[in-house]
Parts: sequence; structure tokens; C-alpha cells
Amino acid sequence: MNMLFERQLAIPMEVKEMYPLTGNLNEIVEKRNAALKAIFDGRSDKFLLIIGPCSADNEDSVVEYVNRLRALADKVSDKLFIVPRVYTNKPRTTGDGYKGMLHQPNPGEKPDMFKGIIAIRELHMRVLRETGMAAADEMLYPENYKYLDDMLGYVAVGARSVENQQHRLTASGIEVPVGMKNPTSGDLQVMLNAIHAAQRGHTFIYRGWEVRSQGNPYAHAILRGYVNKHGQSQPNYHYEDLVLIDEFYHERTLENPAVVVDVNHSNSDKKYAEQIRIAREVMHSRRYNDSIRRLVKGLMIESYLVDGAQKVDGGVYGQSITDPCLGWEKTERLVLDLAEMA
Repeated sequence: MNMLFERQLAIPMEVKEMYPLTGNLNEIVEKRNAALKAIFDGRSDKFLLIIGPCSADNEDSVVEYVNRLRALADKVSDKLFIVPRVYTNKPRTTGDGYKGMLHQPNPGEKPDMFKGIIAIRELHMRVLRETGMAAADEMLYPENYKYLDDMLGYVAVGARSVENQQHRLTASGIEVPVGMKNPTSGDLQVMLNAIHAAQRGHTFIYRGWEVRSQGNPYAHAILRGYVNKHGQSQPNYHYEDLVLIDEFYHERTLENPAVVVDVNHSNSDKKYAEQIRIAREVMHSRRYNDSIRRLVKGLMIESYLVDGAQKVDGGVYGQSITDPCLGWEKTERLVLDLAEMA
């Protein structure tokens, strides 16, 4: 076999025993998760923002960002519910490039998966302890979800993973809301099939066990744009797109119809400043159409301390080393504007 088995990694239970949640952190997670579920099932009319760096590459800068976000969230808490993005593993279209803190706790060093597992647990725990905010992360590797499942407030399944059976079935056994992105091809029915699968119970193999899931009624859609056959980015956040996905939802027997619009990626063609305009357009669509208002529960925004992006070895504190992000000043103004529009 053309694969070297370097070492066996600690199982999630062992890592949790080494780095347990202490004090009232469990209660904080439960309270935050209950509030988020209330948004998705319609008991709360607060608008959701899932916002933060494209990838979490540095513990100190990420925690500083989330502390700022906590103070901002308190100012708009009557209208908005904010979940910080703390994305610790990064999908790579070609397999090249920085794969996230899980792979490389220090982006300039070689991969070390055990150090990565410890680093991402410590990062999420520090965010929770310092800010009281349970964060969002992407489920790139379904078998690794259990390392963080006691701390996460939201899970995303990416555009390249949404057709994968193991992602769909694992999502069906997750307690918190799981957003299923449309695939890079843009096929909305593929995304809706994933939501259908995630909302049903299944028996499957997970981490060497036969398991049975109960289904996740909070699985929902994330619209992130798509790429056409010519490799060109195409948006799917416009009014007509939201009307269409609302119609598709009503053709199916899915629980808690909901959409989160990702205002970056193919929707913005990764032009990070366009996120401001796109976010406002989505809010206008919600104001114009009550069905869209009920359907669109939130936005996903990529934001960090400093505008733009840099190379891995760029050395700018708080600037993305993957996709370009809005800087803090633009982010703060946008969040305050969205609160006025919600």
C-alpha cells in the first residue's frame, strides 16, 4: 500500500479527558445552542450572522477578533445572534496549500496531526472561555467531529463535501444546526438531497462503530454561489434565486426550511469588499418578500482584523492567509448596518 501509517492518534474521549470543559462552559454551550435552534425553528426572529476568518491560522489573533466580536454582539443582541467562525481545517480544491490548524498548528511548520487536534481543541475552548460564544467550524473530516462536539455551536458541510455519504450521515447525528452548502456545480437539488439525508435517521459505520442516528431537524441550506463550465463564478443570492430555493423547499417534506447566504466565495467571486453590497441586497430581499424573510435566517461573512489576504509567510498579524476577508473597521460598520435592517 502506498501509504505510511506513522502513528495512531488519541481517540476523542482521551483528548477530552486531557482537555476537559470546566466550570460552567457546558451550560454556556447548551444555552447558546438552544438560542440558535430557536432561530431555525421560527421561535426567535433574531437574524443570524456566522462571521469570522476564512481560516483560523493563529490562536492569539483569532481570540482577539472574537473578543472584539463579543463586544459588538452585545450592542446588537436585540436584533442579531452572532456565531464566530473558527474554521480549523481548510478544504483545498487541488490538495495544495495550507490545510488549516488541524494539519499545521504553526502554518510555517510541517504537518503534525496530533498537535493539530490539541491546538484546535485549545483554541475553541479559549474562545468559549473568554467570550462565552460557542463557535462554528467546518466538518471537513466527519470522523474528527467528536474532538470538538462538546463545544461547537454550528457546523458547516462544504461545497466539495456535500455529496459525500459519510458527511450526510454524520450530520444526521449532530445535535446543533448543520448548514449544507450547495455544491460547486450549483445544483440546488444535490444540496436539498443532502438536507433530506441529514434530517433522517440512519445506521452506518462511524469511527469503527455501528451507530444509529436520530436525524437532525436543523439541517439547512447554505447558498455560496457556484462555478460554471467555463470556471467562472456565478452568484445565487439574488431575489430570484431566493424565490426559487423557497419553491424547491416547499416541494419537499423537509423540516424547518431555512437558508443562510454565504456572501463570499463564488457569490462575491472572492472579492471580499463585495460582501458588504451582497449582504445589504439579501436584507432588502427579506424586507420585500415575507416568504424570503421567513426562509433566510442569516448570513455567512468572512472577516478578520485586517483587510485582504497575504501569503502564509506574510507576517501581517490578523490578516487571512487563505481567502481575503473584510477588515475589522468595515466589519463593525456592516454589522451595525445589518442590525438596523434586520
